[in-house]
Amino acid sequence: MKDHVTTDPLLQPYTLKHLTLKNRVMTTSHEPAYPEDGMPKARYRRYHEERAKGGVALAMTAGSAAVSRDSPPVFNNILAYRDEVVPWIRELTDALHEHGCAAMIQLTHLGRRTNWNKGDWLPSISAGPDREPAHRAFPKMMEDWDIERVIEDYATAAERMQAGGMDGIEIQAYGHLMDQFWSPLSNKLSGPYGADTLENRLRFTTDVLDAVRKRVGPEFIVGIRYTADEVQAGGITAEEGIEISKLLRDTGQVDFLNVIRGRIHTDPAMTDVIPIQGMPSAPHLDFAGEVRRATGMPTFHAAKIQDVATARHAIASGLLDMVGMTRAHMADPHIVRKIEQGREHDIRPCVGANYCLDRIYQGGEALCIHNPATGRELSLPHIINPAANRRRIVIVGAGPAGLEAARVASARGHEVVVLEAANRAGGQVLLTARTKRRAEMMQIIDWRVAQCEAGGVDLRYNQYAEAADVLAESPDVVIIATGGMANTTLYEGDTPEHVVSAWDILSGDVKPAGSLLIYDEAGDHSGLQAAEMAVDAGCTVEIMTPDRTFAPEVMAMNLVPYMRNLQRDEVTFTVTKRLRGVLKDGNRLRAIIGTDYSDKLAQADYDQIVVNYGTMPLDTLYHELRPSSSNGGSIDQASFLAIQPQKMVRNPQGAFQLFRIGDAVSARNTHAAIYDALRLMTAV
Repeated sequence: MKDHVTTDPLLQPYTLKHLTLKNRVMTTSHEPAYPEDGMPKARYRRYHEERAKGGVALAMTAGSAAVSRDSPPVFNNILAYRDEVVPWIRELTDALHEHGCAAMIQLTHLGRRTNWNKGDWLPSISAGPDREPAHRAFPKMMEDWDIERVIEDYATAAERMQAGGMDGIEIQAYGHLMDQFWSPLSNKLSGPYGADTLENRLRFTTDVLDAVRKRVGPEFIVGIRYTADEVQAGGITAEEGIEISKLLRDTGQVDFLNVIRGRIHTDPAMTDVIPIQGMPSAPHLDFAGEVRRATGMPTFHAAKIQDVATARHAIASGLLDMVGMTRAHMADPHIVRKIEQGREHDIRPCVGANYCLDRIYQGGEALCIHNPATGRELSLPHIINPAANRRRIVIVGAGPAGLEAARVASARGHEVVVLEAANRAGGQVLLTARTKRRAEMMQIIDWRVAQCEAGGVDLRYNQYAEAADVLAESPDVVIIATGGMANTTLYEGDTPEHVVSAWDILSGDVKPAGSLLIYDEAGDHSGLQAAEMAVDAGCTVEIMTPDRTFAPEVMAMNLVPYMRNLQRDEVTFTVTKRLRGVLKDGNRLRAIIGTDYSDKLAQADYDQIVVNYGTMPLDTLYHELRPSSSNGGSIDQASFLAIQPQKMVRNPQGAFQLFRIGDAVSARNTHAAIYDALRLMTAV
């Protein structure tokens, strides 16, 4: 055994009650929204199993498995209130145990953190009448029979999880129904469950714990995840949170504490609890350590602990007993295995883009911005298998798509050449990372460059590739990953003179000046990043969109830091207005402004107009090479989707296969570009 395996704090076993966990790394409860019909079927199982194969000691499955019918899923949650969940839980548990990974599940009632127009259309319920801003439903204040019913639901759900072979359960309190009893901000009840005393506010929780223990017995592991400090005036204070922690310990019913800090009732509050890129790492770690010292209880915690060094510090310093690295394991499910093998440098970094969580909260499924195999384990590999035959592959473009194509091709044993016109790799990510808060995005590029260099890829910079350059390489396969260029053509209109693109601002080629209109029809990060740069330059900024909401592609938690910056400087946000044209008026620009809702036109004057309308493919080289290729650039979609080799032949005299990927096809996003490359090259 290597010395670091025996001495690394992260790799030491930990005994929780009767259960021995093989190391100190866990994935905390989260709902990737992969269940089918409310059940954790094959896709869900394979997702967690991959992380178990990668060495994680404990998988806390399910972000908020629902215990009651009036807790309808908002993220395609597991329905723990249905008896048919038991065999699916058994399959999940068995799969994790096969790899030496302990299996637990989080149970909850969402309370007001859901909506009435889902599931069975029952009213949401809570300890008070106020709606949660994030989910907008006005709840029914719980009556005594509601409380009795939900307590019974918790106990029955716990019994189902035990029957499914789980090693334990975690009861979710923070932001959900239990916390709605705990917090003076949300508990408006009177009587034994009212807000007048801490004992009363915790009574619902202690009653649930008592009922659960009567069903599952004293040996089954039961923990609780909760906020020990709401960080809001009138809410649970840190001092009161320590007192709550001690009270939970003193019940004798709780085996571990999983501590967080803050509230999740609004997007900004949740972003402070679960920080994204540009925010401090592990901001609540020391506080979790305070809870551990005050209680002596087994203590778990997770909040932007995305790198091994921070996780190691958390354990070595005695702050935690188990450290959660959840988003980090979405980026790389094999973190622990790589630590054991002395390959920390190979770990694919979590860049904090939060594409995973933001997609869930927008009603989608969790996906990692730069690991498209996550959530797709049934069809895509995390470890690339070698190809049967070695081929020479030429890739044009060293952005995310081109580098991913090169990484996968080299891992399959092919001979790979990458031709890049710029003096460094990165493509559009170079622009994204110019904003200090989004600088972590460069890790998407840096990791792939390092993987390519280790794999023997021939990376050639400062080479603007023309058709003759590609043909001179005698390729078997050519991949065009040249990306796109900023588009300033207005929808179904002309390209107005005098405007600049968001890219012009981000690159520094054009300095923002004076009163400035950012016309944002793409709705992605570029428009808001340009707005931030303009505000920092002292400009008066208006952001205009024809959509009914602005920046819809940025999504909830990523929007928070933008809004904190832009609202500070009173940026004007204008929705449902369409830029129809731009006229020169002396030294100023006159915007012709319409709307999709009527024929009305208006005018407004600005010093500068910035258009953000996506990209147009840089596809000249692709079209020049098509006649020389065997497939004419075509792709068999059925084979592409099935991750099968491309065998399309349109030109038998063609000397090579030709494909284009990423924004060289159409304007999409980083995840789409990398996903294109992975599923194409896995079969080449």
